[in-house]
Amino acid sequence: MKALITGITGQDGSYLAEILLEKGYEVHGIVRRVAMEDPDRRLWRIRHIKDDLQLHAASLESLPSLYRVFKEVVPDECYHLAAQSFVTYSFEDEFSTLHANINGTHHVLSALRDCAPDCRFYFAASSEMFGKVACVPQDELTFFHPRSAYGISKVSGYHLTQNYREAYGVRASCGILYNHESPRRGFEFVTRKISYHAAAIKLGLKDQLQLGNLESLRDWGHAREYVMAMWMMLQQDDPDDYVISTGEQHSVREFAEEAFSHLGLNYQDYVVSDPQFYRPAEVETLLGDASKAKERLGWIPQIKFQDLVKEMVEIDMEMLETGDVNLTKAKSSSMAFYA
Repeated sequence: MKALITGITGQDGSYLAEILLEKGYEVHGIVRRVAMEDPDRRLWRIRHIKDDLQLHAASLESLPSLYRVFKEVVPDECYHLAAQSFVTYSFEDEFSTLHANINGTHHVLSALRDCAPDCRFYFAASSEMFGKVACVPQDELTFFHPRSAYGISKVSGYHLTQNYREAYGVRASCGILYNHESPRRGFEFVTRKISYHAAAIKLGLKDQLQLGNLESLRDWGHAREYVMAMWMMLQQDDPDDYVISTGEQHSVREFAEEAFSHLGLNYQDYVVSDPQFYRPAEVETLLGDASKAKERLGWIPQIKFQDLVKEMVEIDMEMLETGDVNLTKAKSSSMAFYA
Protein backbone atom coordinates (compact mmCIF):
# COMPACT_ATOMS: atom_id res chain seq x y z
CA MET A 1 0.00 0.00 0.00
CA LYS A 2 1.19 3.49 -0.87
CA ALA A 3 0.14 6.57 1.07
CA LEU A 4 0.69 10.21 0.18
CA ILE A 5 0.60 12.81 2.97
CA THR A 6 0.41 16.57 2.52
CA GLY A 7 1.63 18.33 5.63
CA ILE A 8 3.88 15.41 6.54
CA THR A 9 6.26 17.71 8.41
CA GLY A 10 3.57 18.90 10.82
CA GLN A 11 2.41 17.44 14.12
CA ASP A 12 -0.27 15.20 12.61
CA GLY A 13 1.70 14.31 9.51
CA SER A 14 4.68 13.10 11.51
CA TYR A 15 2.58 10.85 13.77
CA LEU A 16 0.60 9.53 10.79
CA ALA A 17 3.79 8.74 8.89
CA GLU A 18 5.08 6.75 11.87
CA ILE A 19 1.89 4.73 12.15
CA LEU A 20 1.71 3.99 8.41
CA LEU A 21 5.33 2.84 8.38
CA GLU A 22 4.57 0.55 11.31
CA LYS A 23 1.73 -0.91 9.24
CA GLY A 24 4.03 -1.63 6.31
CA TYR A 25 3.00 1.24 4.01
CA GLU A 26 5.25 2.89 1.46
CA VAL A 27 4.94 6.46 2.70
CA HIS A 28 5.32 9.51 0.47
CA GLY A 29 5.13 13.11 1.60
CA ILE A 30 4.73 16.45 -0.12
CA VAL A 31 7.00 19.21 1.19
CA ARG A 32 8.00 22.65 0.02
CA ARG A 33 11.36 22.85 -1.75
CA VAL A 34 12.59 25.24 0.93
CA ALA A 35 12.09 22.45 3.49
CA MET A 36 14.38 20.16 1.50
CA GLU A 37 17.03 22.89 1.58
CA ASP A 38 16.73 23.44 5.35
CA PRO A 39 15.94 19.99 6.81
CA ASP A 40 17.26 20.62 10.33
CA ARG A 41 14.77 23.41 10.94
CA ARG A 42 11.84 22.38 8.77
CA LEU A 43 11.89 18.58 8.93
CA TRP A 44 12.63 18.16 12.63
CA ARG A 45 9.44 16.24 13.43
CA ILE A 46 10.28 13.51 10.92
CA ARG A 47 14.05 13.45 11.16
CA HIS A 48 14.05 10.08 12.96
CA ILE A 49 12.07 8.42 10.11
CA LYS A 50 13.24 10.55 7.18
CA ASP A 51 15.28 7.74 5.62
CA ASP A 52 12.15 5.56 5.47
CA LEU A 53 10.08 8.20 3.67
CA GLN A 54 9.94 9.33 0.06
CA LEU A 55 9.60 13.11 -0.01
CA HIS A 56 8.50 15.11 -3.04
CA ALA A 57 9.02 18.85 -3.52
CA ALA A 58 5.74 20.44 -4.58
CA SER A 59 3.40 23.26 -3.63
CA LEU A 60 -0.31 23.15 -2.91
CA GLU A 61 -0.53 26.42 -4.81
CA SER A 62 0.85 24.78 -7.96
CA LEU A 63 -1.55 22.37 -9.64
CA PRO A 64 1.09 21.16 -12.15
CA SER A 65 3.48 20.20 -9.33
CA LEU A 66 0.72 18.19 -7.64
CA TYR A 67 -0.19 16.46 -10.90
CA ARG A 68 3.45 15.44 -11.27
CA VAL A 69 3.54 13.90 -7.78
CA PHE A 70 0.23 12.06 -8.15
CA LYS A 71 1.24 10.65 -11.54
CA GLU A 72 4.56 9.48 -10.14
CA VAL A 73 3.25 7.97 -6.91
CA VAL A 74 -0.33 6.87 -7.82
CA PRO A 75 -1.15 6.44 -4.11
CA ASP A 76 -3.74 4.10 -2.65
CA GLU A 77 -4.52 6.58 0.13
CA CYS A 78 -4.04 10.34 0.34
CA TYR A 79 -4.16 12.26 3.61
CA HIS A 80 -4.55 16.00 3.05
CA LEU A 81 -3.33 17.57 6.28
CA ALA A 82 -1.47 20.64 5.01
CA ALA A 83 -3.05 23.99 5.82
CA GLN A 84 -2.39 27.34 7.40
CA SER A 85 -3.75 26.13 10.72
CA PHE A 86 -2.94 28.81 13.30
CA VAL A 87 -6.28 30.53 13.91
CA THR A 88 -4.81 33.79 15.26
CA TYR A 89 -2.71 34.21 12.12
CA SER A 90 -5.80 33.73 9.99
CA PHE A 91 -7.19 36.96 11.46
CA GLU A 92 -3.98 38.79 10.58
CA ASP A 93 -3.81 37.53 6.99
CA GLU A 94 -7.24 36.35 5.86
CA PHE A 95 -6.37 36.42 2.16
CA SER A 96 -3.42 34.03 2.31
CA THR A 97 -5.28 31.69 4.69
CA LEU A 98 -8.31 31.45 2.42
CA HIS A 99 -6.20 31.17 -0.72
CA ALA A 100 -3.84 28.52 0.61
CA ASN A 101 -6.42 26.36 2.36
CA ILE A 102 -9.27 26.45 -0.16
CA ASN A 103 -7.25 26.39 -3.38
CA GLY A 104 -4.80 23.89 -1.93
CA THR A 105 -7.60 21.45 -1.15
CA HIS A 106 -9.16 21.98 -4.57
CA HIS A 107 -5.83 21.35 -6.30
CA VAL A 108 -5.20 18.12 -4.38
CA LEU A 109 -8.69 16.81 -5.12
CA SER A 110 -8.38 17.67 -8.80
CA ALA A 111 -4.99 16.00 -9.14
CA LEU A 112 -6.23 12.92 -7.32
CA ARG A 113 -9.36 12.62 -9.46
CA ASP A 114 -7.40 12.81 -12.72
CA CYS A 115 -4.21 10.92 -11.80
CA ALA A 116 -5.24 8.42 -9.09
CA PRO A 117 -9.03 7.99 -9.33
CA ASP A 118 -9.05 4.86 -7.14
CA CYS A 119 -7.18 6.57 -4.32
CA ARG A 120 -9.00 7.01 -1.01
CA PHE A 121 -8.88 10.60 0.26
CA TYR A 122 -8.89 12.08 3.74
CA PHE A 123 -9.57 15.78 4.38
CA ALA A 124 -8.57 17.30 7.69
CA ALA A 125 -11.64 19.30 8.67
CA SER A 126 -11.81 21.08 12.03
CA SER A 127 -14.03 21.79 15.01
CA GLU A 128 -13.39 25.47 14.24
CA MET A 129 -16.03 25.06 11.53
CA PHE A 130 -18.66 25.05 14.29
CA GLY A 131 -17.42 28.37 15.71
CA LYS A 132 -20.35 30.02 17.45
CA VAL A 133 -21.90 26.68 18.26
CA ALA A 134 -25.57 25.97 17.71
CA CYS A 135 -25.63 23.28 20.41
CA VAL A 136 -23.41 21.47 22.90
CA PRO A 137 -22.03 18.94 22.16
CA GLN A 138 -21.57 19.05 18.39
CA ASP A 139 -21.83 16.09 16.02
CA GLU A 140 -21.79 15.52 12.25
CA LEU A 141 -25.21 17.16 11.83
CA THR A 142 -24.50 20.35 13.79
CA PHE A 143 -24.80 23.64 11.87
CA PHE A 144 -21.54 25.40 10.97
CA HIS A 145 -20.96 29.01 12.10
CA PRO A 146 -17.20 29.64 11.68
CA ARG A 147 -15.71 32.72 13.33
CA SER A 148 -12.32 32.98 11.59
CA ALA A 149 -10.87 32.81 8.10
CA TYR A 150 -9.37 29.47 9.09
CA GLY A 151 -12.78 28.09 10.07
CA ILE A 152 -14.32 29.43 6.87
CA SER A 153 -11.58 27.83 4.77
CA LYS A 154 -12.17 24.48 6.46
CA VAL A 155 -15.93 24.68 5.79
CA SER A 156 -15.12 25.30 2.13
CA GLY A 157 -12.72 22.36 2.06
CA TYR A 158 -15.31 20.16 3.74
CA HIS A 159 -17.91 20.99 1.07
CA LEU A 160 -15.37 20.60 -1.75
CA THR A 161 -14.53 17.13 -0.45
CA GLN A 162 -18.19 16.16 -0.20
CA ASN A 163 -18.77 17.48 -3.73
CA TYR A 164 -15.95 15.37 -5.17
CA ARG A 165 -17.39 12.35 -3.38
CA GLU A 166 -20.92 12.93 -4.66
CA ALA A 167 -20.19 14.31 -8.14
CA TYR A 168 -17.09 12.34 -9.16
CA GLY A 169 -17.19 9.22 -7.02
CA VAL A 170 -13.97 10.02 -5.15
CA ARG A 171 -13.75 7.84 -2.04
CA ALA A 172 -13.34 10.84 0.20
CA SER A 173 -13.87 11.23 3.94
CA CYS A 174 -13.70 14.24 6.24
CA GLY A 175 -12.44 14.07 9.80
CA ILE A 176 -13.88 16.87 11.93
CA LEU A 177 -11.11 16.80 14.49
CA TYR A 178 -11.29 18.66 17.77
CA ASN A 179 -8.19 20.15 19.37
CA HIS A 180 -5.45 17.56 19.52
CA GLU A 181 -2.06 18.24 21.03
CA SER A 182 1.31 16.64 21.68
CA PRO A 183 4.95 17.54 22.35
CA ARG A 184 5.19 18.13 18.58
CA ARG A 185 2.65 20.96 18.63
CA GLY A 186 3.96 24.27 17.29
CA PHE A 187 5.10 26.84 19.84
CA GLU A 188 2.55 29.39 18.63
CA PHE A 189 -0.40 27.27 19.82
CA VAL A 190 -1.73 27.98 23.29
CA THR A 191 -1.19 24.47 24.69
CA ARG A 192 2.48 24.35 23.69
CA LYS A 193 2.89 27.94 24.82
CA ILE A 194 1.66 26.89 28.25
CA SER A 195 3.74 23.70 28.55
CA TYR A 196 6.90 25.45 27.32
CA HIS A 197 6.52 28.47 29.61
CA ALA A 198 5.72 26.29 32.61
CA ALA A 199 8.96 24.39 32.04
CA ALA A 200 10.94 27.57 31.36
CA ILE A 201 9.59 29.25 34.53
CA LYS A 202 10.44 26.16 36.57
CA LEU A 203 14.02 26.36 35.28
CA GLY A 204 14.24 30.11 35.94
CA LEU A 205 14.37 31.01 32.24
CA LYS A 206 11.04 32.90 32.19
CA ASP A 207 9.05 34.72 34.83
CA GLN A 208 5.62 35.24 33.29
CA LEU A 209 3.16 33.79 30.77
CA GLN A 210 0.69 36.03 28.94
CA LEU A 211 -2.43 34.35 27.58
CA GLY A 212 -5.74 35.45 26.10
CA ASN A 213 -9.16 34.21 27.23
CA LEU A 214 -8.55 31.80 30.09
CA GLU A 215 -12.20 30.72 30.14
CA SER A 216 -12.32 29.37 26.57
CA LEU A 217 -13.48 25.76 26.69
CA ARG A 218 -12.00 23.09 24.43
CA ASP A 219 -12.13 19.34 23.88
CA TRP A 220 -8.46 18.28 23.94
CA GLY A 221 -7.08 14.91 22.85
CA HIS A 222 -3.72 13.44 21.83
CA ALA A 223 -2.61 13.84 18.21
CA ARG A 224 -1.28 10.30 17.90
CA GLU A 225 -4.69 8.83 18.72
CA TYR A 226 -6.43 11.25 16.38
CA VAL A 227 -4.29 10.34 13.36
CA MET A 228 -5.16 6.71 14.02
CA ALA A 229 -8.79 7.73 13.49
CA MET A 230 -7.82 9.19 10.10
CA TRP A 231 -6.42 5.85 9.01
CA MET A 232 -9.46 3.99 10.30
CA MET A 233 -11.78 6.20 8.24
CA LEU A 234 -10.03 5.23 5.02
CA GLN A 235 -10.31 1.52 5.80
CA GLN A 236 -14.12 1.67 5.60
CA ASP A 237 -15.94 0.36 2.52
CA ASP A 238 -18.13 3.46 2.34
CA PRO A 239 -16.54 6.93 2.69
CA ASP A 240 -18.15 9.18 5.27
CA ASP A 241 -17.51 12.07 7.64
CA TYR A 242 -16.73 11.73 11.35
CA VAL A 243 -16.35 13.91 14.43
CA ILE A 244 -13.23 12.92 16.36
CA SER A 245 -13.15 14.12 19.97
CA THR A 246 -12.84 12.97 23.57
CA GLY A 247 -16.23 14.28 24.71
CA GLU A 248 -14.47 15.89 27.67
CA GLN A 249 -14.07 19.64 28.04
CA HIS A 250 -11.51 21.80 29.85
CA SER A 251 -10.73 25.52 29.94
CA VAL A 252 -7.46 27.18 29.03
CA ARG A 253 -7.21 28.03 32.74
CA GLU A 254 -7.44 24.33 33.62
CA PHE A 255 -4.72 23.49 31.10
CA ALA A 256 -2.43 26.08 32.67
CA GLU A 257 -3.27 24.92 36.20
CA GLU A 258 -2.52 21.30 35.30
CA ALA A 259 0.77 22.16 33.57
CA PHE A 260 2.13 24.34 36.38
CA SER A 261 0.94 22.09 39.19
CA HIS A 262 2.76 19.14 37.62
CA LEU A 263 5.96 21.11 38.25
CA GLY A 264 4.96 22.11 41.77
CA LEU A 265 4.00 25.65 40.77
CA ASN A 266 0.86 27.72 41.23
CA TYR A 267 -0.19 29.02 37.81
CA GLN A 268 -1.79 32.09 39.42
CA ASP A 269 1.67 33.37 40.34
CA TYR A 270 2.79 33.47 36.73
CA VAL A 271 -0.14 33.54 34.28
CA VAL A 272 -1.61 36.86 33.15
CA SER A 273 -4.65 37.27 30.92
CA ASP A 274 -3.89 39.95 28.34
CA PRO A 275 -6.69 41.31 26.10
CA GLN A 276 -4.26 41.67 23.18
CA PHE A 277 -4.31 37.88 22.83
CA TYR A 278 -8.09 37.65 22.55
CA ARG A 279 -9.51 36.75 19.15
CA PRO A 280 -11.57 39.41 17.33
CA ALA A 281 -14.42 36.87 17.21
CA GLU A 282 -14.05 34.44 20.09
CA VAL A 283 -15.05 30.78 20.01
CA GLU A 284 -16.14 30.28 23.59
CA THR A 285 -16.88 26.57 23.72
CA LEU A 286 -16.26 23.44 21.66
CA LEU A 287 -17.24 19.94 22.75
CA GLY A 288 -17.51 17.01 20.36
CA ASP A 289 -19.78 13.97 20.23
CA ALA A 290 -17.75 11.17 18.61
CA SER A 291 -20.46 8.51 18.98
CA LYS A 292 -20.50 7.79 15.25
CA ALA A 293 -16.73 7.16 15.17
CA LYS A 294 -16.95 4.92 18.21
CA GLU A 295 -19.81 2.88 16.77
CA ARG A 296 -18.66 2.57 13.15
CA LEU A 297 -14.88 2.75 13.42
CA GLY A 298 -14.37 1.32 16.86
CA TRP A 299 -12.27 4.37 17.72
CA ILE A 300 -12.11 5.19 21.42
CA PRO A 301 -9.57 7.67 22.84
CA GLN A 302 -7.47 6.31 25.69
CA ILE A 303 -5.13 9.12 26.74
CA LYS A 304 -6.51 11.32 29.49
CA PHE A 305 -6.26 15.11 29.61
CA GLN A 306 -3.94 15.04 32.62
CA ASP A 307 -1.58 12.58 30.92
CA LEU A 308 -1.47 14.68 27.76
CA VAL A 309 -0.52 17.82 29.70
CA LYS A 310 2.04 15.90 31.77
CA GLU A 311 3.71 14.50 28.66
CA MET A 312 3.96 17.91 27.01
CA VAL A 313 5.42 19.55 30.12
CA GLU A 314 7.97 16.78 30.69
CA ILE A 315 9.18 16.86 27.10
CA ASP A 316 9.55 20.64 27.24
CA MET A 317 11.53 20.28 30.48
CA GLU A 318 13.81 17.74 28.81
CA MET A 319 14.15 19.92 25.72
CA LEU A 320 15.20 22.96 27.76
CA GLU A 321 17.54 20.99 30.01
CA THR A 322 19.31 19.24 27.11
CA GLY A 323 19.21 22.13 24.67
CA ASP A 324 17.63 19.94 22.00
CA VAL A 325 15.05 22.32 20.57
CA ASN A 326 14.08 19.73 17.97
CA LEU A 327 13.25 16.98 20.44
CA THR A 328 10.67 14.71 18.79
CA LYS A 329 10.65 11.44 20.67
CA ALA A 330 8.31 11.84 23.60
CA LYS A 331 8.14 9.63 26.69
CA SER A 332 4.57 8.91 25.73
CA SER A 333 1.68 7.93 27.89
CA SER A 334 0.03 4.61 27.08
CA MET A 335 -0.92 4.83 23.41
CA ALA A 336 -3.89 3.06 21.91
CA PHE A 337 -3.12 1.08 18.77
CA TYR A 338 -5.85 -0.35 16.58
CA ALA A 339 -5.41 -3.32 14.29
